[in-house]
This record gives sequence, structure tokens and C-alpha cells, in this order.
Amino acid sequence: MESTVHTHASIRFTLGRKVFDFSERTFIMGVVNVTPDSFADGGRYLDPRAAIDHALRLIDDGADLIDVGGESTRPRGSVYGQGAAPVPADEELRRILPVIEHLAQRSDVPISVDTWKSDVAARALDAGATVINDISGFTFDDDMADTARAKNASVILMHTPAPPWAMPSHIVYEDVVDDVVSALEGSVRRGEHKGISQMFVDPGLGFGKSMAENYRLIAHLDRLQSLHRPIVVGISRKSFVGKVQDLPVEARLEGSLAAMTAAILRGANLIRVHDVKESRRAAAIADELARSW
Repeated sequence: MESTVHTHASIRFTLGRKVFDFSERTFIMGVVNVTPDSFADGGRYLDPRAAIDHALRLIDDGADLIDVGGESTRPRGSVYGQGAAPVPADEELRRILPVIEHLAQRSDVPISVDTWKSDVAARALDAGATVINDISGFTFDDDMADTARAKNASVILMHTPAPPWAMPSHIVYEDVVDDVVSALEGSVRRGEHKGISQMFVDPGLGFGKSMAENYRLIAHLDRLQSLHRPIVVGISRKSFVGKVQDLPVEARLEGSLAAMTAAILRGANLIRVHDVKESRRAAAIADELARSW
């Protein structure tokens, strides 16, 4: 790996009522899964009141954004079997809208809606969300880019080679880094064509990648800086972290923080996590390392 390391992107986004200057530090996004079957915490926050309380705790712990999702996206494969089943839009909305509406009234921390469905995104944005976290990078729903533009939303464009419930058992990449950068470049161009100005890119760690490919993407994350967009990574508690020492989900915090630190040093700007307090503390050290390199 070449010796160049992370420099925070000199990009400023306005998300809701807050301005994010990505040259200042790494920002932390707290995960709120309003689902019965997410891999890390399925069922714990399915009740809207529990989800709201959890989100407010994450904000107290230092979350810069809150990501609310009503459909598990755990991928099909050797780890999760058949993966998550798709959820009808009306059920997804039933789960997330009370949470988003309440949080938008209680806090000025920006809210992201984790969905690939344009109709769900539209309703969530009307309820108070300001960011769409689209795991498909505009590839599952042809109307998503138009919805984002119409609602003046920011968008996180993630790479995934297929829907989680239809993920092939083995994905062949010519070169995983080249292929992910190329796919995300296409997603960014589509957004630019639609007039969307604030877009993030996310390599989609854990989605259709082997353990080695996930670590290779982290090691070469700086390649995504060529897209001139803030880089988002979701590492927290994922199976490729647990595989190194054969650890269950509840024992993956230290590994998640180690991988997160490496990602920050390679260019990550926004980290999507379950453990906000610990991640924010670790990210502060990683930022100091990056500044002192």
C-alpha cells in the first residue's frame, strides 16, 4: 500500500440546520434499525418508542446524524443464509415515520432514511429526514434520483452488486477497488445529471464482497477521493470484522474500532456505527493521527 494517508475532504454540506465541514473531523452516524431482523440488533428497536429513545441516546452520545431504517439489508450468503426479505413500502413507512417525525421535532441532528424505495424516501423526507441512504446507489429504483432532486435531499450512494435478497453466492470482480470506484462514479454521474449537488459515496463493505475484498477496500479507500465526494463507511459489527477471530456480533466492538481507524486514515469522512460514544472517541484519535502524519 502506498504511503499516502488521509486528508479530510475540503467539502461543506448543509444537512438540515447544520453545516458539515469535512475538513474539520470525521463525523459519526448513529444507526437506528426499526426492524425485527437486522443482523446487529434485530427486534430491539422495532417499537417506535424504543427506537426514539435509542436515537436520543445516540444523540446524547455524540451522533452527528441519525440513520433510520425500516428494512433489514443483511445480504444473502454464507453468513446470513437467504438474507433479509424485502419489506412492503407501507410496512416500512409504518415502522419509520413515527420515529422520524418525533426526532425531527426533538432534535436538530440531521436524519437519514435508509431505504432504496423512492416512495418511502419521499414520505420520510416530508416527515423530517434530509438525507437518503440508498444502498443501491440509484440502481434499484429508477425514480429515486428524481425524488431526491424534487425534495432537495442529500444522498448517500452505496455500492452493492445485487439486492440483498438476491445476492449471488459468489461475486467475481476483475479488481474490487476498480470495480467499486467505477460503479460509484456511474451513480454520481446519474445524480449530477439530475441536478443533485450533495452526494456521498459508500463502498458497501459487507455487500457482495469477501472478507479479503472488504479489507482491500478499506486499505485502498483513498481511491474513492477521485470522486470528490465525502466518503461514508459502514464497518460496525459486520461479519468480516468477526471472522478474523471468529467473534459473535456482540463481541466485535474492538475490531470495528480498529477497522474504523484504518478507514479514517485512508479517507473516510462519515462513519455509520451502532456504538456512537466509543466510535466518536476513537475517531478523535484517528483524526489527530491523520493531522500529525
